[in-house]
Amino acid sequence: MTATLTRRTVRRRALIAAFAAGATLLTSGFVTGPTAAPKVAAAPDIPLANLTGHLNQFQSIATANGGNRAHGRPGYRASLDYVKAKLDAAGYTTSIRTFTSGGRAGYNLIADWPGGDPNQVIMAGAHLDSVTAGAGINDNATGSAAVLETALAVSRAQFRPTKHLRFAWWGAEELGLVGSRNYVNGLSAADRTRIKGYLNLDMVGSPNPGYFVYDDDPVIEQTFKGYFAGLGVPTEIETEGDGRSDHAPFKNVGIPVGGLFTGAGYVKSAAQAAKWGGTSGVAFDRCYHRACDTTANVSTTALDRNSDALAHTLWTLSS
Repeated sequence: MTATLTRRTVRRRALIAAFAAGATLLTSGFVTGPTAAPKVAAAPDIPLANLTGHLNQFQSIATANGGNRAHGRPGYRASLDYVKAKLDAAGYTTSIRTFTSGGRAGYNLIADWPGGDPNQVIMAGAHLDSVTAGAGINDNATGSAAVLETALAVSRAQFRPTKHLRFAWWGAEELGLVGSRNYVNGLSAADRTRIKGYLNLDMVGSPNPGYFVYDDDPVIEQTFKGYFAGLGVPTEIETEGDGRSDHAPFKNVGIPVGGLFTGAGYVKSAAQAAKWGGTSGVAFDRCYHRACDTTANVSTTALDRNSDALAHTLWTLSS
């Protein structure tokens, strides 16, 4: 009972902080009146056990398929089939979008939650592929699991937001954002204007984590920051991977974007270790793009916090 009450208190504070800190831009599509406070449904807690269950499944898939889940390899398609089956059972309308890269077929998975204004779409996505060197559990089974479990939480809650919700898992990100670029390039001008925000999660469980927020759309940024402020967790602006993940094709065509990141190959400074804990002088993820990026290479605390931050932000922006 105490833990539940504490969670609710933290979420309430996070909501207050998010709206107190955030400026609203008309171009973002997130318009609030100057005097009326919006009513926002509280997002549910994202269960850590469910998140780690997904990571274990992705690890098992990689182990059974040559040790990786890379583009054009059987482990990638098995990963996609696993995610799709979960979403189909939860009531989503799913579609597989095919493209070609390097002479191999690639696949994006798109899932739409029924209802909401189709002219106001909020998306969340993550790349599902690994590099060929390993299973890619932090990079990026963590982001894929966070997006999947948030989508499943929408179904469990039978959430009925004002805006339409869409989720995506991208292929061939490791080859240069191929899947997400293919999706965005295939959108009509009208379809692009309907997407009012895209939230990207790429590496959100680094074992020596930082808490980085994309500084792109101000409303999305402040909503994420407000959540972490409610937890008492300081954040920094994400710079290590700026433009190197799947938000970039959306941003390049004027769609508002934001996202979360816990660090890759850069070294954590002494100041960052003092702020977040962990070890200074060591990379945020020493196994970045290596065979040791397994389920042993994940901070479950960081994964839990970032997944809850995604749910909070998705609920807030789509309500």
